[in-house]
Amino acid sequence: MSAPTSDEIVLRRAYGVDVLLADGRVATIRTPGPEDAAAIVALHDRASDDSLYSRFFNLNRQVAARYAAQLCADGARLSDALVAETENRVVGLATADLVAARDAEVSFLVDDSTRGRGVATLLLEHLAATQRHAGVERLVAEVLAANRAMLAVFAEAGFTVERSSKSGTVHLEMGTAATDRAMEVADARERAAEVRSLASVLAPRVVAVVGAGRDRGGVGREVLENIREGDFSGRLVVVHPSAAAVGGTVAFRTLADVPGPVDLVVVAVPAAHVRGVIAQAAAAGVRAAVVLTAGLGEAGPTGAGLQHEVARAARAGGMRLVGPNCLGVLSNHPDRLNATFAAASPTSGHLAIGSQSGGVGIAMLDAAGTTGLGVAYFVSLGNKADVSGNDLIAAWADDPQVQVAALYLESFGNPLKFARLARHFSERKPLLAVIGGSSAGGQRAGASHTAAAAAPTSGVQALFDQAGVIAVSGVPELVDTARFLVSQPAPEGPRVGVCGNAGGIGVLAADAAHRDGLVVPQLSNPLQSRLGSTGGLAAVSNPVDLGATAGAAAYDRTISLMLGSGEIDALLVVVAATRVSDHSLALAAVAAAAATQPDKPVALVLLGVPDPSSHVGTTRIPVYSSADAATRAIGNATRYRAWRDAPRGTRVSIDSSDVERARTVVTANLAQQPDGCWLSTEQASALLAPFGVELLPGLVAWSLDEAVHHARATGFPVVAKAASPGIVHKTDQGLVATGLRNDDEVQTAVTGFHQVLGDTRTPVLIQRQVPRGVELVVGAYRDPTFGPLVMIGAGGVETEVWADRTFLLPPVTDLDAAKAVRSLRIWPLLQGYRGTPPADHHAVERISQGVGKLMQDIPEVSELDLNPVTVHPHGVSCVDAKVRLTPAEQSHDDGAAPRLR
Repeated sequence: MSAPTSDEIVLRRAYGVDVLLADGRVATIRTPGPEDAAAIVALHDRASDDSLYSRFFNLNRQVAARYAAQLCADGARLSDALVAETENRVVGLATADLVAARDAEVSFLVDDSTRGRGVATLLLEHLAATQRHAGVERLVAEVLAANRAMLAVFAEAGFTVERSSKSGTVHLEMGTAATDRAMEVADARERAAEVRSLASVLAPRVVAVVGAGRDRGGVGREVLENIREGDFSGRLVVVHPSAAAVGGTVAFRTLADVPGPVDLVVVAVPAAHVRGVIAQAAAAGVRAAVVLTAGLGEAGPTGAGLQHEVARAARAGGMRLVGPNCLGVLSNHPDRLNATFAAASPTSGHLAIGSQSGGVGIAMLDAAGTTGLGVAYFVSLGNKADVSGNDLIAAWADDPQVQVAALYLESFGNPLKFARLARHFSERKPLLAVIGGSSAGGQRAGASHTAAAAAPTSGVQALFDQAGVIAVSGVPELVDTARFLVSQPAPEGPRVGVCGNAGGIGVLAADAAHRDGLVVPQLSNPLQSRLGSTGGLAAVSNPVDLGATAGAAAYDRTISLMLGSGEIDALLVVVAATRVSDHSLALAAVAAAAATQPDKPVALVLLGVPDPSSHVGTTRIPVYSSADAATRAIGNATRYRAWRDAPRGTRVSIDSSDVERARTVVTANLAQQPDGCWLSTEQASALLAPFGVELLPGLVAWSLDEAVHHARATGFPVVAKAASPGIVHKTDQGLVATGLRNDDEVQTAVTGFHQVLGDTRTPVLIQRQVPRGVELVVGAYRDPTFGPLVMIGAGGVETEVWADRTFLLPPVTDLDAAKAVRSLRIWPLLQGYRGTPPADHHAVERISQGVGKLMQDIPEVSELDLNPVTVHPHGVSCVDAKVRLTPAEQSHDDGAAPRLR
């Protein structure tokens, strides 16, 4: 489990959060209640003398018993405690006692039977998070110098720890802030636990099928046949109430009757019986289950209740659960296991697939089989009651059998965790994803420009861009890209060479390459001369047209020259079958020539044959039926390589005292308006300043005379605008007047505001007129799924008209912000356009980072708009700010869902 987020902290109080122990077993971290008193007392009673001495610094068991009883009798103290529970038993306890305004003393007790499984480490991570959420900045602990295990827990957790020794004890002080190092350590620990945990799913040695009937046609029976026909080399059994054998496979009445341990149980019984089967499996010590049964979480409130009970039964037994309502699991490593009811059964390979949809999963398996793309693993996630895409990419990140992974998802349980895991994965190997349901719904209703602009796809795109995930539009593009990445190195750059025996197709390929963000460069004169010396070529500039009658020799020489030239990063070869050429010989020549330059990727477009995929075995080169498919694959691979090779950038750092200064603004306003509010200009300025965002100074006037006075003090020309916090789109209502050059113009403008609003007491903000520049908008809003999103776009009154914007998922690095600004259509204006001087776009990037940090540190900010941000050659002017506060429980904090997985 990674360092917990604020939503998980809140949910833990009621439900608990699933975590993985070091051995892969599932446990739950939660706040205890009075009903746990007996379990907590029993934990102390079971403790060995060594454990009690390490905890209480003496061997008096009566002291431990009194402490446990007092803890359970004091309900207030339980709120500052956490327990770890696995297999229906409390195996760990952590407590925090406030000893100063910002300090809490912590202590731990772990069941001797679970030592070495990471219980204390998990409790420490979660306790740091709960205390941080409560305003505690530092955890302190007194640990015996001989208690090396506990000292190691603190030292290796990744938090900032200071230690001092005295009289055989070690005094520890640990900051509660979730540092990057702490997150990295927690994620690394979870990846290792996921590998162990999912081994029973992906590489079981003993599999039991529950729900396989005597007759063919049922889901359970067909899964059984798939396993049998797939030559599973492990032990396969059936659980059946009356049969001695099913389809030639030995059967037992219950799971408890199966001799020896069972790694994986495949469940295909009616929905009402699933919980009973899972409970039996847990009692029998089964490590994992794949539930194929439908009619649970997707079938309304009753089904959702059943699914919740199934998940609880699995968690109580420390089991992993795939599904329910899924297609099953296929694994080709180390042995073949096809525990699905799909008809397709692709060969062994290096693509790992996770699909939330069974139908899409079937399409993926079918496409992989027909194109010769081998599969390492396939996991149908179904309702994701437990195992999710996060678990899969954590387990596959360091699996040598997986070269590429592909996901089909319809929802994110924990997007921020996905972002971290996906980035780690993508830094090592490509991760492709297609998201279903992205067009459902419309724009989010919201009062500010930023909130209104953030469509459902904004968060997905921001997440994928920053995590290096290759976003594809559907199964065909996913499989085409995977085929390229499995067989070819990702291109070092965007330059693509095109050659073949069909000139028109070469032209279309060049056009397609351009649409996919690639470059088809003109070849140098020396290279064109060498190509021309081959003879028979119709064009040599790129695309290179070999002529309709081109034979194997022409392909061989042309490909060798182009790949070895250093002028292209990838090559697309077109082979059009004709009666005057032997396309089989041409394919062999392409393969031979490409093999001489294995570091240069090659894709092949084969035309004029009934089934291009039938030739995939001819060469390691991926074969496509169209230039569009090939260039999409090359373009995706090129962008991935560019992301992987790019530096990661740095994050903005804010002192804790500055964050606390900003928090005082939030606390004061929500104390007066607990349901939420819009901030005034002065309040917004005080909130933003600690994060490096300075608003344009101004003076607030409460009368006509005061407005004129402030205008004179500011210096003409000035801008006047209505300053009531609740007025969001001032320009739309005629409540902004610019370029006011004298007293009369100020009086006329302010009088107009009063008439529009019907209130002469409306406050008016007077600011200096900023020089002309490029107007941008920098904003943020808190998405209910993805948490905070930062927006950068074209600003001013035409913000919605331009619709020129991009979104970022905090934390925002300097390079993230720079890339976002350069992606805007108005980027040329910032560079300097038609004689205008370049604008200080770096200042905008710094503001974007500050806004991202604010959204991370102040969860009560639900919407924020800086519009316009006028960019000049020597800086920026943040002319206007709109900030909305919402209680943290309503703002969804960082968007995490109840489950970690």
